[in-house]
Amino acid sequence: MKITAILSVLEEMAPLAYAEDFDNVGLLVGNANAEVTGILVCHDALESVIDEAIAKKCNLVVCFHPILFSGLKKITGKNYVERAVLKAIKNDIAIYAVHTALDNHKHGVNKIFCNALGLTNTKILVPKKNFIQKLVTYTIPENVEQLRNALFDAGAGKIGNYEDCSFNSKGIGTYMGNEDSNPEIGQRFEFVANEEIKIEVTFEKHLQSKILKALFKNHVYEEVAYEIYELQNAHQNIGLGMIGELEKPMTEDDFLAFVKDKMQCGGIRHSALLGKSIQKVAVLGGSGSFAIGNAKQAGADIFLTADLKYHNFYEAENQLVLADIGHFESERFTKNYIVDFLKEKILNFAIIFSEENTNPVKYL
Repeated sequence: MKITAILSVLEEMAPLAYAEDFDNVGLLVGNANAEVTGILVCHDALESVIDEAIAKKCNLVVCFHPILFSGLKKITGKNYVERAVLKAIKNDIAIYAVHTALDNHKHGVNKIFCNALGLTNTKILVPKKNFIQKLVTYTIPENVEQLRNALFDAGAGKIGNYEDCSFNSKGIGTYMGNEDSNPEIGQRFEFVANEEIKIEVTFEKHLQSKILKALFKNHVYEEVAYEIYELQNAHQNIGLGMIGELEKPMTEDDFLAFVKDKMQCGGIRHSALLGKSIQKVAVLGGSGSFAIGNAKQAGADIFLTADLKYHNFYEAENQLVLADIGHFESERFTKNYIVDFLKEKILNFAIIFSEENTNPVKYL
């Protein structure tokens, strides 16, 4: 099996189109056409992890955080990033990162976080914007079913928990072909007024080329009339963070102790306790200070995230509790999910859970 075949599975788990624009995801190092000898799954692809991959005969390292985040002008081994990359290249080891592609997935980092705490009724905290497009096209009634189904098969028409969604309306289309035309209905230089059906479907923007390919392949007209619009609607199933509910309310102290135990935290920094029970919980794995306002707006009793700065804690404003549980800790079970997903999709192949603890933060 070649690495490129594994990449297809990884993109099924965490579509690269879901990643944030600032991120660096996908195959970062290595040849996609190389034969896979083994897959090592880790949180951070540090030099020690590359050593582990060498020892365990794995030539593909799947990591959560990208070891290459900003551009490298030189690779001389002067820092931990360059040393890891140099060792990977020298030993023909490929590195693939998922990061925000998995952060934004409805079954990804934050759903894993919620599951670890037993939260129910979960939904996206910060739905992704500028990700939905709309196709409008027109065809004759005899072509509607074939064309519409082809668009559905290409990924159009999915809205929330529903699929095969479209809006269809009747109208009259007119045209007149010139000497180079070959009309499906009517003759050259003949003015045609014919009944047509207008089909409208939405789709995730990264599917545009696939949608258009299905449109042109299944439309009966020589010249296909269509329009594509950018929609302002947020995507309710793609985005950062999640909010959910505990089965039963807990006191603030009990809940923080519960989180510390479940997420194996070395410590938790938090804003002032409010003397209220905790039931509605917002989470965002990794650095989440930007979503404090979203957690407030969603009515969360507490917001669990990481990398909060001194002044961020003031933003609680006695509306909720802000808790920094640690960056690594908030994403702790992500690599477990990646291993389980790959083992379910790729049978009879070595997929190894890295034993390296790459958390750089230590506690007294």
